[in-house]
Amino acid sequence: MSDQTRTRTVRLRAALAVAAVTGLGATALTALPAAAAGEAVTVQYRQSATGSDQVEPWLKVVNTGTTGVPLSQVKVRYYFKADAGASYTYACSWAVKGCAHITGTFGTLANPTATADRYLEVGFTAGAGTLAPGADTGDMQLRFHRSNWQPLNQSDDYSFGPAQTAYANWTKVTATVGGVPVWGTAPAGNEPTPTLTPTGPTTPPPTGAALFDDFDYTGHTDPAIGAHGWSVRSNAGGPGVPGATWAPENVTFAKEGTNSIMNLRTSTAGTGESTRHTEVLTKATKFKNGTYAARVRFSDAPVSGPDGDRVVQTFFTINDLKAPMADDYAEYDFEYLPNGGWGEPANILYTTSWETYRPDPWEAVNQHSEVRASYAGWHDLVLTVDGDSIVYYVDGQEFGRHDARYLPERPMSINFNQWLIDLAGQTSTTPRSYDQKVDYVLHVKDQVLTPAQVAAKVAAYRSAGTAFEDTVPAS
Repeated sequence: MSDQTRTRTVRLRAALAVAAVTGLGATALTALPAAAAGEAVTVQYRQSATGSDQVEPWLKVVNTGTTGVPLSQVKVRYYFKADAGASYTYACSWAVKGCAHITGTFGTLANPTATADRYLEVGFTAGAGTLAPGADTGDMQLRFHRSNWQPLNQSDDYSFGPAQTAYANWTKVTATVGGVPVWGTAPAGNEPTPTLTPTGPTTPPPTGAALFDDFDYTGHTDPAIGAHGWSVRSNAGGPGVPGATWAPENVTFAKEGTNSIMNLRTSTAGTGESTRHTEVLTKATKFKNGTYAARVRFSDAPVSGPDGDRVVQTFFTINDLKAPMADDYAEYDFEYLPNGGWGEPANILYTTSWETYRPDPWEAVNQHSEVRASYAGWHDLVLTVDGDSIVYYVDGQEFGRHDARYLPERPMSINFNQWLIDLAGQTSTTPRSYDQKVDYVLHVKDQVLTPAQVAAKVAAYRSAGTAFEDTVPAS
């Protein structure tokens, strides 16, 4: 670490400490980020491609401190100048820690410069583990390219080092630990600001408008479903296989242990006419900022029949697209593809924040995070939306953090659905079906809860015997 970087880091930590002691007043206690405890990392870089088809920043993160650093707390940014009108696709070719434990998302700089207006942010899942003092991550052989594979220009990219053919410390790549800048120099005017992470008490906030549903219903015709503001979809249309039916009867409810569970079953016999998709959504579009949470069971294999269909299993919020590329559209997705799809060969979990899109010809403006791994089984999914960012959590760990440009302008509905992208993944005409299960859903209006607070709030509802509550006002 250079003397300049070390001085900046110490100054930031001191400022954080003062804020923690003097700035909180009578509000809830806020823990310092992990980096305030003395963690330190450096980033080593080498380039693996100087050509015009893709960028290949190979990176290592090195723990130069005296205590272990949970890699899930580490974010690394590589800065570049985007080509006019281009969108980009991230990939991991190989990594010692495993590509499934490394995430890559693109962001836009608040203050563009001649050599940078975008960045690739590299993060880690909890499965990447903790980096011991003196240890490094080993190779992370990363790459990205224009989504249409058109030529790109690296020569004007801030972080690109054409002479860096061997790993060495590289200050044009930045790193934060727990939201605190600890390494590198960002392009001028884009220095990262320290983030105080509110761990706080694990008990939920005592007040606030909320929606909670334990999905304790007798079946898809139960009058309480509609009375509680839900619609079980039966109308035709996309997404998914042309000619498919959205089948309310494939939405069922049952007890598993002491909890009531909603099950969405999607089935097909290899034709559009035989395909049954499922969706449950709120009738009201009244949900905007705050916390969204659900416990969802994804599945890799069909309940019966041959495997291989390109299934999409989801939990998301959305409003209507009033016109192609309308800037007041919003959508925030958890999407699990157990058999791949959209160009992916195998299982992948996406979180995607949408600004807008045009269906024909297709053009999308969004930011996404992904992990290529199996997510079969139960998972706690949390999404928070405030005035600064959209943050996704899976099983208590941050999965993706997306930029303010994707924040919602209008309220949304809350949705669960399961559908098939197409019928090309499995061409058999043997009947098969897939299940997606949902334990509960929670929305707390205008409050950002930690995953621990979500769990505590759900537990409080259940201990009180409350199966449903909706105090969120109409928009």
